[in-house]
This record gives sequence, structure tokens and C-alpha cells, in this order.
Amino acid sequence: ARSRTVGELLAPTSPFDKKCGRENWTVAFAPDGSYLAWSQGHRIVKLVPWAQCLNNFLLHSTKNAANAISTRLPRQSSEGGQKNKPCEHVIDCGDIVWSLAFGSSVPEKQSRCVNIEWHRFKFGQDQLLLATGLNNGRIKIWDVYTGKLLLNLMDHTEVVRDLTFAPDGSLILVSASRDKTLRVWDLKDDGNMMKVLRGHPNWVYGCAFSPDSSILCSVGASKAVFLWDMDKYSMLRKLEGHHNDVVACEFSPDGALLATASYDTRVYVWDPHIGVILREFGHLFPPPTPIFAGGANDRWVRSVCFSHDGLHVASLADDKMVRFWRIDEEYPVQVAPLNNGLCCTFSTDGSVLAAGQDGSVYFWATPSQVSSLQHLCRMAIRRVMPTSQVKNLPIPCKVVEFLCYQI
Repeated sequence: ARSRTVGELLAPTSPFDKKCGRENWTVAFAPDGSYLAWSQGHRIVKLVPWAQCLNNFLLHSTKNAANAISTRLPRQSSEGGQKNKPCEHVIDCGDIVWSLAFGSSVPEKQSRCVNIEWHRFKFGQDQLLLATGLNNGRIKIWDVYTGKLLLNLMDHTEVVRDLTFAPDGSLILVSASRDKTLRVWDLKDDGNMMKVLRGHPNWVYGCAFSPDSSILCSVGASKAVFLWDMDKYSMLRKLEGHHNDVVACEFSPDGALLATASYDTRVYVWDPHIGVILREFGHLFPPPTPIFAGGANDRWVRSVCFSHDGLHVASLADDKMVRFWRIDEEYPVQVAPLNNGLCCTFSTDGSVLAAGQDGSVYFWATPSQVSSLQHLCRMAIRRVMPTSQVKNLPIPCKVVEFLCYQI
């Protein structure tokens, strides 16, 4: 089935624009669904209210709505005052942008810093931050509501390829870099760098937190997938199975599954708790043998993301296709065309998939399906139970297999 196009946001072009540096490596939705951010190319990040985007897509028949969004909206306050209508911002980051991540604060989550007597920033309940990872190794933290720069984090020596905030509202930020390291920052402690995670032999391409913030997954220019214990900042295990560089990763909403995308033309769905591959989604048929896995350049998988229903995975490959997969089916349930796609992510409510390409963003309606009661119960159980605990439950074997996503 062909996915229905929802809309597109096109980057402005000029006849003298250099092609290099226009790549849109990252698209992000705010945790509360209020904002969409993407890199328009070179140094520019665009922040737009997501609800207005959807309204403009409807009004303008899915055509480019970027210029139709009014910029004369009341500004929001991050000083704890009454929140007004969200407004659009264009942010000049000062260097080529490689990564973006939204972070929202929960005031009750204390900083891990010992000395918390004085800080420059007091984060309120309505605080929303945007982290941008740059070509020069810097990470800049922006106030989404005002578009102002708050922090400039400097420690990486190479491109900051990916960023992810802990989902628990603690404002713990992890950055993945081409300098072969991951760094952990505490934004409630004015951006203090807490830990350097070493272990990757080459560039680190991506990182993702589990929904309970206890595990971090990182992938890079090696065939292994790394899992880290974020309470002890130590490596839990390596997942072996890919035949080429692993470039993207994301946990399922219940934390029971992990999807990884690789240049070996495959997406694997793992049980991260025991290191077993549960599903393989191939983008080349027949699949290349391991010795040739790096040769199918037109089938390289660039990005993968999990839908919020826990049933669907989206992947984006160099064969000019976006695919939607069900985790219990072998073949895609929907497809859509996209040239030179580099990244994809689901909207906060899971109804739309956004994909980035050369400074622009394209949107498709995602497969809509009512989750079964069994699946909803499975997700509820898996949010609080790892695989080892599920296998010890006094229940029939078939139910255990279902809860472990093995059937």
C-alpha cells in the first residue's frame, strides 16, 4: 500500500547555495507534541509549532506551509508566567548542524550533582529546551519558547553526530560524536559533563535511551551495538549480528524491543535484555551475504524509528523508499517514495512520520490500526518487567513467548 502524503516543509534555496552542508540529518518533535524542529541546511534550524503545521497542510492542500505560518504570534515566557500560543523561531547555530534533541524538565527530578546550592538556570515545569550538535564539536542549548541561547557545551573534538535526552525529565543529555566517545551532560547542573563513555573503536553515529532512562544504546562505525547501564555508566553488553556499520537505533515504547539499522541493508529488532535478534527486515532480496554486505550502496538503511503503538517500525533507505513494517509481518505494510532521505521520526502521537532530505521535511500518514487488548496488556507488563523476570512468571509457555515478542 502507498502511504498518504500529509505535507512538506521546503527549505528556501538560492542559486548560489552550496550543496554541501544542506543535508537535513535530523528531525525532532517536542515530547509534548508542541514543536517540530529540523535543520534547514548549513547553520540554520527551524522551530515551528506542530499544530499550526498540520492546520496549514489542511488549508494549503499539503503544499509547502513553511512560509504560510504567521511569525506575528505572541512570544512565550520561560520565566514561569502564563504560556501563550507557540511561536516560530529561526535559529542560527553558527556551524553546520548534525543533530537535534528536545528536552523537557520535571522540577522534582534532582540533579546528580552533589553541590546544588547555586545554578544559573532554574528550570520550571513548562521548560522546553532544544540541543543542537554542531560540526565543530560544540553542543548549543536553546530555550524553545524564546529562541535564546542558554548554554554552549564544549568538550567533543569532532562532529556531534547525535543527541538524546533522558525521557524521565532529569535533563540528562547524551551526545555521540565522531571522536569515538559518548558524553553525558547534566543540564540541571549548568551543563556539567558527568561522564565519558568509551568503547567504540570508530565514529559513533547514534544513541537512544530506553523509556525508563536506565539503558542507553549506541551504534557506530562497527558491526556491534553497545548497551550501557546509565546508573553505573558501565557497558552492559554488546549485541553482535550486523555485517556492516550500524547507523541508527531506537527502543520500543515499552522498552522490550530495540530496532537497529545498518549499511548491511537490514533492520534488526532485538530483545536488548538477552541480546537475541527477534525480527529481520531486509531491504534487498535476496539479502547480500556477509562478505558483500557493504557493497549494496543503493540499499543502505539510513534511519529507523519505532511507532508509539509499539506495533510499527519505519525505515528509510538509499533505494529512494520509506517503508512501514509491522513487527509481526515479514514485508512492509506501506511504502512511500523519497529521494536522498537521511532521517525519519514519528510525531509525538504517532500519527505522522517526518523524514528529512536536503534541508526539507516530508510527512506521511502512518498505518492506523487499533491495538489489540493483548498487545496493550503486553506493553503494560513489559514497561515494568525485563525479559528475565517475564520468563520466571508462573504462566503458560505460549503466554511467556507472546510477552517476550517471540510469537
